[in-house]
Amino acid sequence: MATVNIRRDVSDPFYRYKMERLQSKIEGKGNGIKTVVVNLNSVAGSLSRPPSYVIKYFGFELGAQANAKPSDDRWIINGAHDSNKLQDYLDGFIAKFVLCKKCKNPETDVILKDDHIILDCKACGQRSDVDPRLKLSTFIIRNSTSGKGGKKNKADKKARREKNKEKNDGSANGDKDGSQGDSNSDNGGEAEDLGIEAGSDDELTRRIKAEAQQIEADEAENEQWAVDVSEEAVKARAKDLSDDLKRSLVIEDDDEAEGGSSSYDQLGSWVMSVAEVKGNVLEVEDIDIYKKAKELGIESKHKTLTVLAQTIFDKNFAKQIPKRASLLQKLVTSERHEKALLGGTERFVGSDHPELISQIPAILLGYYQNDIVSEETLKAWGAKASKKFVDGQTSKKVRKAAQPFLEWLENAESEEEESDEEE
Repeated sequence: MATVNIRRDVSDPFYRYKMERLQSKIEGKGNGIKTVVVNLNSVAGSLSRPPSYVIKYFGFELGAQANAKPSDDRWIINGAHDSNKLQDYLDGFIAKFVLCKKCKNPETDVILKDDHIILDCKACGQRSDVDPRLKLSTFIIRNSTSGKGGKKNKADKKARREKNKEKNDGSANGDKDGSQGDSNSDNGGEAEDLGIEAGSDDELTRRIKAEAQQIEADEAENEQWAVDVSEEAVKARAKDLSDDLKRSLVIEDDDEAEGGSSSYDQLGSWVMSVAEVKGNVLEVEDIDIYKKAKELGIESKHKTLTVLAQTIFDKNFAKQIPKRASLLQKLVTSERHEKALLGGTERFVGSDHPELISQIPAILLGYYQNDIVSEETLKAWGAKASKKFVDGQTSKKVRKAAQPFLEWLENAESEEEESDEEE
């Protein structure tokens, strides 16, 4: 594929900073016409920037909707736009978000600090600020989250989730949801399955590394919990569950019966049994929940999220989301998983514990800020009530309670656009 200089104002054929020339194709017609940027991943990689930054920049500059969170690596802009036009806009992106302001080299890293974007040049050492009034600047800041360790870009977390999804899909055996096989069931498999980065200080990572070396010691774990979690015992406890709880945990589906409803019963019953013995649902560790789901063969099933939404939280649901974020990020690998999690949440708060309905805005904000459920899925969920998980009246009540968050989500995009108009 043809390459061009990253700085196209440099005509030197021996200029060492190269990238592929943008390639695009037009699909659809009429109101459904759209432009697919075929090689955006490669071009963005040459610039050391997430492709979501580039596609969103194009959308802002063209005044068109751009898909900044694709699940299939198809980077799309609404409308018809030829490659040459996009290449010209890319020059603007490079000048504003890639090139060092001093030496004009593209060897820069993005640093997010105190709601400012800084370009750190590895060539000359210069640090320069990106104009915060630009629409893309607002997008980058708004799609990053802060914590004790500083800012972390959501694009990186999205890449990790997509990598997990690819691993699930790659190990699928004809299952619709990309069910994983048992090839990683050896001692080192669990940590590898969870996609943990080496050297991470994440609490869940440390826990996984310690527990992964003892996966084969199931008997010892059972003794530690002081509860019989054998298949027979779990089935017996499932029979003792109230009819209402059984109905809430079992999700019947017309088109498939993933894993069998008993697997979901067993997972839900197991979580509640361990929580009862330990005295608190938060004492049931994420790594143990994942291992149990994997043992039952439902760790990659979307319905598992519906069950967990009803069993791994208590009356302090909203405040507990950050603690469960790592587990949920691992298990949520598609829009279908996101919807299943929202459905379980709707059932837990709307039907099982209506006294918690006031927490709905905080719960949805927690899912959004921890990169568990995407903005697009949240907006689609809030737009229409559904009888899939609860009755129609309860569904409407939950969505009415969610309005403050949904309005905030909508206004955040509008404020972003207004800030650029004032520029």
